[in-house]
Amino acid sequence: MEPQWPLPENDTWSTPFAEVLLSHLELFPGATVLDVASGSGIPAFHIAEQVGPEGQVLAVDIHQHQVLRSRTRQGRHMPWLKFEMGDMRHLPPTLPRFDRITGNLSFMFFRPNRFEALQNLIRFLKPGGQLVLTFPSLGTFDSLWNQVNLTMTERGYETERKFLIEYIEERPSADQARQWLKELGMEKVGARDYPLEIATGFGREFLEHPLLRGGFLDDIYECFKDQRLAEEFMTDLSENIESFTPLFAQRCAMSGWMPKK
Repeated sequence: MEPQWPLPENDTWSTPFAEVLLSHLELFPGATVLDVASGSGIPAFHIAEQVGPEGQVLAVDIHQHQVLRSRTRQGRHMPWLKFEMGDMRHLPPTLPRFDRITGNLSFMFFRPNRFEALQNLIRFLKPGGQLVLTFPSLGTFDSLWNQVNLTMTERGYETERKFLIEYIEERPSADQARQWLKELGMEKVGARDYPLEIATGFGREFLEHPLLRGGFLDDIYECFKDQRLAEEFMTDLSENIESFTPLFAQRCAMSGWMPKK
């Protein structure tokens, strides 16, 4: 039977990451699932359909507009799926434990202390339960960052370059994710990267690319105190995309199991 709530084909960012998440997540009918940084409900709707009415899915997001949008889309369907506002880094201790904890594109928001946020999150995992998180890992759009770094160096933008390096070094890798899960005592630990090519064109098509702009190109702008200089820099960059394309994102899926006690 075809799923009634498939992953949306027109989402070129969340859906490819969710596909990787679901390939690692072991669901079963009746499972209880906590989905953090649930956004627009990718893949919470699909997960809820898989666990069925005997299960429970709690989807948490810090942004009210995302929660309201997801509730509107849900309507009266799948009442065992709940969308609630909440900060995944500071979940209330009264929450029950879950069979599965997921988060699509969530781990990037665990900063500044990802290890501590991860430690707090797995407190809500049952013994024998599974955690699966996806995020764009170290190596994502490296060709772009390398070109930005080179151009900043050529133009003598040392202050801006310092901020860029700090941003790049802060991004987690698959190896770091794997090590953190091991340090937290989880079992059957894994973390793997899956490359994803992102297409773009010149000029405004690049600068206004809905995927690249949100959270990636904005990080370059934030390296500049003078936003007029930033706009000039980015406009020049946008006319020279052949110097850093093709662009590849690294879809990382990290997975671990809580020991049975």
